[in-house]
Amino acid sequence: MKKQFLLLFFIIASIGFAQTAEVKGIVLDENNTPVPAANVTYNNLGTLTNENGFYQLEIPANQEITIKISYVGLKSVTFPVYLSEGESIEFNPVLKTDVEQITTVVITGKERNVVEGLTTISPETIRKIPGANAGVENLLKTLPGVSSNNELSTQYSVRGGNYDENLVYVNEIEVYRPFLIRSGQQEGLSFVNTDMVRDVNFSAGGFQAKYGDKLSSVLDIEYRRPTEFGASLDMSLLGVNSSIEGTTKNQKLSAILGVRYRNNSLFVNSRDIEVDYNPSFIDAQTYITYQVNKKFELGFLGNFSSNKYDYEPVAKETNFGTLQEPKKLVIFYEGQEEDRYQTYFSAIKGSYDVSENFTAKLIASAFNTQEQEHFDILGQYFLSEDVNTNIGGDDLGESEYLEGLGSQLNHARNDLDALIFNIEHKGNYSKNNHQIDYGIKYTHEDIRDRLREYEVIDSAGFTIRPPFDDIENNQPYEPYDAPLEPYISVRAYNEKVINRLQAYAQWSYKTKLNNSQLWLNAGARSHTWTVDDQKSEKITQTVISPRAQVALKPDWKNDIIFRLSGGLYYQPPFYRELRNRNGEVNPDLKAQKSYHIIAGNEYSFKWGKEKDKPMTLITEVYYKDLTDVNPYTIENVRVRYAAENNAKAYAYGFDARLSGELVPGAESWLSFGYLKTQENINDRGYISRPTDQRLKFAVLFQDYIPNIPSIRLYLNMVYNTGLPGGSPTYADPYDYQSRLPNYHRVDAGFSYVIVDEAKENTRTNWLKTFKGLAVGFEIFNVFDRQNSITRTFVRDVYSKRIFGTPNYLTPRLFNLKLSMRF
Repeated sequence: MKKQFLLLFFIIASIGFAQTAEVKGIVLDENNTPVPAANVTYNNLGTLTNENGFYQLEIPANQEITIKISYVGLKSVTFPVYLSEGESIEFNPVLKTDVEQITTVVITGKERNVVEGLTTISPETIRKIPGANAGVENLLKTLPGVSSNNELSTQYSVRGGNYDENLVYVNEIEVYRPFLIRSGQQEGLSFVNTDMVRDVNFSAGGFQAKYGDKLSSVLDIEYRRPTEFGASLDMSLLGVNSSIEGTTKNQKLSAILGVRYRNNSLFVNSRDIEVDYNPSFIDAQTYITYQVNKKFELGFLGNFSSNKYDYEPVAKETNFGTLQEPKKLVIFYEGQEEDRYQTYFSAIKGSYDVSENFTAKLIASAFNTQEQEHFDILGQYFLSEDVNTNIGGDDLGESEYLEGLGSQLNHARNDLDALIFNIEHKGNYSKNNHQIDYGIKYTHEDIRDRLREYEVIDSAGFTIRPPFDDIENNQPYEPYDAPLEPYISVRAYNEKVINRLQAYAQWSYKTKLNNSQLWLNAGARSHTWTVDDQKSEKITQTVISPRAQVALKPDWKNDIIFRLSGGLYYQPPFYRELRNRNGEVNPDLKAQKSYHIIAGNEYSFKWGKEKDKPMTLITEVYYKDLTDVNPYTIENVRVRYAAENNAKAYAYGFDARLSGELVPGAESWLSFGYLKTQENINDRGYISRPTDQRLKFAVLFQDYIPNIPSIRLYLNMVYNTGLPGGSPTYADPYDYQSRLPNYHRVDAGFSYVIVDEAKENTRTNWLKTFKGLAVGFEIFNVFDRQNSITRTFVRDVYSKRIFGTPNYLTPRLFNLKLSMRF
């Protein structure tokens, strides 16, 4: 295994020759629900589908083989296959109860994803891979082009975009996240419940017109429809996840319910800050479907999330600088922070098969978030130089000279209530290799936002005023009688109503160019929005977004697909983008605009001594030209906008991912990405954007001990070069272009499988109760790397200097896990 793992790092291409071929796909029932444990056989040989209905079967090449797919209670399907050596096809049969099967090979969802450039991630991989914030986003961060330097956050940036530029859909329903969260440790849970997930597809750009108006990415999630009773329970030192699912006898009504609880105190209490910390993150989610008849189906998605964040810091001690010039910051705190984030989400979806070729859908959803951010924290700091570095001495690390001292008071009473309604009709029509997709959507956003926030800075007995006041100080000759002012003061109350009307139409076509396969897609979106503050005139704007994709699979022996996609992408401003740093709303703000082009290819081959390990190499180059850019800064995970279209920007890069199964049933991959993104504000020249993450390297690795397959290893490794470190308040970002240190992190997980879900449980003792049972041990930040997310800028009035002290992330931690499936 070690040799194979090392070879994976250096292999970039290979040509596979085999005397076998492959048939794979997903077995579905007549409700389009995956069928687990279905038999897929030929000549008394075969396999079983996994819990997602997926199967992969190796067959002899250059001869006709008859394959049979069967499941108790459903009609079997039998079909002949004749494949050349090394050839692979996909067949997705539908097992029905009342009609004969049609034995034709169909275009599969997997093929669609390859053509569209979507990355597919296995739900089982998501559940197994370790991470400080395990889930879908934890896996996304190992993909090229996706970056995050904060393991406590579920937020991510894609190819130079920020956290607000990513679309997330669950069962075709757009989902939202809270507004006010400013720190990763305030985030408890991602919206996506991995226990309920069936399919995960991700696009890092160049996506089709059917997806919404954002500049960076799309995460498209499908939740499962249960086919039988089941339950799960996962427990660890960080929290508990549980789910239960079932269906009625006639299979018309099915439901799945997931409940999660998480506590991040294990991470926060181990940092360089002493705190009294009591977080409480809980989430309940359900997905219910009802098959009214063979043509009409109803689905309901509901979610409730309550995040309570109580934080009372006591003291913080941070060592930074270099060995030659060590520095030390000590802060003593008084006060506390009490934050509350409660979200309610519900959606209903109706799907009607008008005919064999036409399906119409109606989706209605409502989202409400009620958030409060209340804190009063006084920090008194001592900044030291000439820190003792005498190893072995009694006063190692002690300060020998105070460079500066002072205090800082932060106060906030921020409250937000947002209510968002959506109603959407969409449909698709397909015939003779043509497919038409269309949709129209109305959105009503009602935002009520109160900001009361200030910061008072006192250094060496001097209260620091905002730098823009034109007040003369002629002491001691004249008394200084100007009133004291906070260094930062924001007071605003906004009531905004935003109405949006969106529509799209796109055409897809599959044909042949000589003997090569060709896929075409072209479409456009329109987006009209009106900002109404109920005080001044309503402002309405409209944008049109054309997009196109083309994919070509040449008639070559090697399995290669070439893709080209792009278009004109807009991001009409959401409320957060309309509000500037002083809390003022700019209703005239235009949509940010990006010309986006992506070229790539996907090469599939076999590797290994026996040429039996399927591998895929995906490479892409991209370029974005952005205008009407709304500049922003990032404070931990809070994005703060200028609310002006006063910049232009660009982003370009290269992404590569090599993936495959080094061991059967366990996908591993190696990712590499290069990115450069810069912006030009007010024609002053180009500087790095806050998300200018130049280099990205990540490895996801799964393995097991050959002679003891019940013991399994999971590795999640990420290396990112340093991001721009930000600048002090009121400072000119053109004067602060230094970067944070590089981000290194390795998370490792070990598990012992007592009952394997992939195998039939034939036990006769108490273990027969379980479908799956495993115990695990995780090590987060294996090498105890001191990664930093932001800088705290400490001012010294006497020397007129500003010091940027790092805010460190989580150190090495250990976690225990217990996973059960019933």
